[in-house]
Amino acid sequence: MLRTVRSLARLTRAARVLGTHDALFPLELREEMPRILLALMPLAKIRLPWEGTSEDTSGDAGERLATALAALGPAYIKLGQFLATRPDIIGPELAGDLTSLQDKLPPFPMDEARRLIEEGIGKPVDQAFSVLSEPIAAASIAQVHRARTQPDETYPEGRDVAVKVLRPGIERRFNDDLDSFFWAAETIERNYAPARRLRPVEIVQTLADGVKLEMDLRLEAAAMSEMAENTAKDAGFRVPQIDWERTSKRVMTMEWIEGIPASDRAALVAAGHDMKRLGRQVIQSFLLHAMRDGFFHADMHQGNLFVDADGNLVAVDFGIMGRIGPNERRFMAEILYGLIMRDYVRVAEIHFEAGYVPATKSKYAFAQALRSVAEPIFGRPASEVSMGKLLAQLFQVTEQFDMRTRPELILLQKTMVVVEGVARDFDPEHNIWESAEPVLKAWMVEKMGPEARIEEAAAGAMQLGRMMSHLPEVLDRAERTARLLAESVDEEGVRIHPTSAERIANAQERRGRGSPLIWLAIGALGALLIANLL
Repeated sequence: MLRTVRSLARLTRAARVLGTHDALFPLELREEMPRILLALMPLAKIRLPWEGTSEDTSGDAGERLATALAALGPAYIKLGQFLATRPDIIGPELAGDLTSLQDKLPPFPMDEARRLIEEGIGKPVDQAFSVLSEPIAAASIAQVHRARTQPDETYPEGRDVAVKVLRPGIERRFNDDLDSFFWAAETIERNYAPARRLRPVEIVQTLADGVKLEMDLRLEAAAMSEMAENTAKDAGFRVPQIDWERTSKRVMTMEWIEGIPASDRAALVAAGHDMKRLGRQVIQSFLLHAMRDGFFHADMHQGNLFVDADGNLVAVDFGIMGRIGPNERRFMAEILYGLIMRDYVRVAEIHFEAGYVPATKSKYAFAQALRSVAEPIFGRPASEVSMGKLLAQLFQVTEQFDMRTRPELILLQKTMVVVEGVARDFDPEHNIWESAEPVLKAWMVEKMGPEARIEEAAAGAMQLGRMMSHLPEVLDRAERTARLLAESVDEEGVRIHPTSAERIANAQERRGRGSPLIWLAIGALGALLIANLL
């Protein structure tokens, strides 16, 4: 009960802020709203004496919503950024508007920052850094300072670094708001059946999991370190190095990046960088990370990318990362490649094989729906293709064929759209499909060609071999059991209680699939498969 009261109080406050920005009942959507909601609209517009004057309600619905979420604070800013990744829930146009939601807040005092740094790294600031600047950037969760390390054996003159510090008290504030989000999601899922397909509780859980990762800067540092290892030999892309000695749960120190922000196109052109190459590089780097490594930067917008003097893309801010497993990578690569090749029946088959579409649906009807979405793309200039309209149609197809929401794939699709936007900012005529094709083709040849099939078969044979190595032990136990049974036989047969006999029979039936003869047959088939592949 207490949780319900607290959640209602927090959500009522949020509704009032949204209402004052005309973002709770936007004019553009009122014709589609139920009358009961419209009846509540005046309550959301009332301003109490201590709440000050009305807010500016200019701009479209998405802009007003972004402004209201920013006013509500850190948890709502993150909620807005997360919803920008879910056009299946809020629609592609609103999702597109929320991608511009600014995660900027006033910095907290320098004295507080120094205290947090000292607590985090376990030593006075002056022992760790010879210089520590005022905040150069402040967001909802943390702020960043530029610093220079004290001289040591590795860096006799010190090293320029960026120091990221969590906001004080941020964990408690997020936990309170997230609890309200969970209460609302549970209430909706329990009482409104049409919303269950979107799995609101799972959506909030995904948001909460992401926020927890961002609240522990050691995890962000670990993500940077992992991606740095994955991309160490990749041309044209690199990741800053982590200073682990000066990193803790609330403080992260990393190499300072000297480069031009990816958002400053004029400066990049003036510096002589090849803008078409940068457009290809950002697309191909992202696809390599996703398809090859199954681990990708899921917030790869212009604000988190720099271009160094050598023309390398350098990524920062690894608070939001995406992972997809081997099966999802294979399906996604085949889907994308099938779309590029315009083989819609094969793309439909992949969806059914992956279990994305219920088996009760028609494969050919699904292929026809895919064709209706993809065909308008081909043969048109890249600058004329609207990714927003494309996503809108894709999610309409999702609803028509009862596809369940797959958060990891939604995140991948969202990041792909963001990365395409970066590529087109570099090169307005950039075509994502032309950049994607060689990466996807190479990945499929490597992972699905004859050599890969031989490796898979060999791995399967090794696993069978490990199982078969236990066969003598199994046979020995069987022999001992037979001997014991033989010793227990009298003139009337084996003396076993009827209940025990029934249990043994049931166990034998369950284990029938794992009998030695079956494993021998499987081993023989595995050997034949390898022989055929060779």
